[in-house]
Amino acid sequence: MTIRYAIYAAPPPDDPLWAFGSTVIGYDAATARDLPFPAEPPSDATDWPELTDDPRRYGFHGTLKAPFELASEASEADLLEAVMVFADRRPAVTVPALTVATLGSFVALVPAQPAEDLLVLAADCVRVFDPFRAPMSASDRARRLKSPLTERQIGHLDDWGYPYVFEDFRYHMTLTGSLPEARREPVRSALAARYRAVAAPFRLDALVVFRQARRDQRFTILGRFACEG
Repeated sequence: MTIRYAIYAAPPPDDPLWAFGSTVIGYDAATARDLPFPAEPPSDATDWPELTDDPRRYGFHGTLKAPFELASEASEADLLEAVMVFADRRPAVTVPALTVATLGSFVALVPAQPAEDLLVLAADCVRVFDPFRAPMSASDRARRLKSPLTERQIGHLDDWGYPYVFEDFRYHMTLTGSLPEARREPVRSALAARYRAVAAPFRLDALVVFRQARRDQRFTILGRFACEG
C-alpha cells in the first residue's frame, strides 16, 4: 500500500464554489462520494465522465504542495500537526476573482489577476513541507519526464518532487482532463457560463490535507486547518 498526501487549497464543503467544482468533476472529496453530472452543457456530453477522469482522481482543489509519499522518519500525525501550526501562523489570502480559462489542453479556474500573496503561500508550502516528502521513485520521475519540461523544471522535479513550482507555478483549480483541441473553447465557454452563478472572491482561509490510500484510489480530505484571521 502506497499512501500519498497533498496540501491543497479547497473551499469548505458548504461553499457554492465547492459544489460547483465537485459537480463538474463528478466527485466530492469531502464525502468520498460520486456526484451526478448536471444535465446541461458541457456535462451532458456522453464522454464527459472520461474527460473528467483525471481531476476526479484528485478531487476539486488548487495545488499548494503536490502529492507525495511520506519520508520514512515522518508520520501522518507529524504532517497534520505541522500543517496545523503553519496554517495557524499564516493570514488568509483572498483572490478577488477567479475566471474559467484554458491551460494547455485542459480547463481550470485561475485567478483573474496576478495574486502575489497566493504565489508566496504556495512557495512557502513547497519549502516548509518538503522534509515530509520521501524521495521520488524512479518510476514517478520517468512518468513526469514524459511531459515536455524545461531544464529548470527538471531541476525543480529533482529538488522538490514537482516541476511546476516557484517561477513555474500557476495556481489553478482543474475542471477537466486533457481535451481535444476542438472541444477546448466550447467546454471553457460552457463552464464559464455556469460558473457565473457562483462567481465570488475566493478566500483561501485554510490549508487542506488530502490523502490517497492507494494509487488506484481517489484522494479524500483528511484534515482542514484554518489560517490566522
